[in-house]
Amino acid sequence: MASVHEYKRFENNIVQKVKHTAAAVTRGAAGFFKALGYFLIRPYTVVLVPHSEKKVYNLHITVLSICCFLLVVVGLVGAFFWYGASYNSTRNVLASKDGRLKDVQASLDQLRDETTRLLREARGFETALEGTLSALGADFMDKNPSASGDLSSFFDIRETPEGLLREVDDVRRLSSYLASAVEPVKEIGTLLDSQSALLTEIPSIWPIRGGIGHISMFFGQNENPFSGQYYIHKGIDLSTYRSGDPVVATADGQVVTIDYDEGFGNYVIIKHKHGYYTRYAHLLSSRVKVGQRVQQNEVIGYIGNTGLSTGPHLHYEVHIGSDVVDPYKYINIRSSIAKNAR
Repeated sequence: MASVHEYKRFENNIVQKVKHTAAAVTRGAAGFFKALGYFLIRPYTVVLVPHSEKKVYNLHITVLSICCFLLVVVGLVGAFFWYGASYNSTRNVLASKDGRLKDVQASLDQLRDETTRLLREARGFETALEGTLSALGADFMDKNPSASGDLSSFFDIRETPEGLLREVDDVRRLSSYLASAVEPVKEIGTLLDSQSALLTEIPSIWPIRGGIGHISMFFGQNENPFSGQYYIHKGIDLSTYRSGDPVVATADGQVVTIDYDEGFGNYVIIKHKHGYYTRYAHLLSSRVKVGQRVQQNEVIGYIGNTGLSTGPHLHYEVHIGSDVVDPYKYINIRSSIAKNAR
């Protein structure tokens, strides 16, 4: 029991000390704030005495008003510096954006120039495409009635209802035009493929590898270099002024004859489709066999001076059935087609 009473007594002492301490702190704080308040609101008089005999001015102020004034001044100065720094930062950002805007403007001007040039080239493409289709017997506009087709309308200066740039609208229409031109171009490719296949089946290339040499005697009436009399030359003579240059097949076909003749010397005859035959005479030697199938531009022999000849050359003939025709017209088939296409 004694220990309980001692504990209670100790607890009461602690409580009393806390109360006294709290009361002392409260009184001290109240006194401090009271003294502070009195100091802040304590009036002071500032006397302004002019050097002349004018009225003396008395200015009544308090510490609180002075503190408020200083606080306002510090706030204004701080705001001035803060807005100054913010202004400089904003000005730097605007200068950077202005530089970027000028770069974008320059790029946009360049894009417009390139767009104008593209549209000008597109007009040339349209003309060339229409000419090619016309030469091939096709009509692009009839096959694409929904397409704009006329690139000249691209050069009309106007704005779209949505306010887009004219160049953007032009490029969109150009894209539509090119999309509509895909099918005719594909048809041209198909036609050229079939035409190319046909040209490999008929004699249509120069019979000397690399297109070298020249025609030393044309087809038809010529003077015989041995007798001096006029006669009908049934082929063309091609010369490179030397022996050994490769002679090629002018079309796909099958070798039907390899022989020697006093007039033609060593010669090769190839049978082609559509009733064509070609003869290659005065050869130094041949490198094919009878019955062998050859491809256009494949080497079949070499220029020589065998048989009745005044020098190294190739005598080249083209036959259709039993008729002899001018080989020069067939040699120029490809160039004639290209010329018509242009």
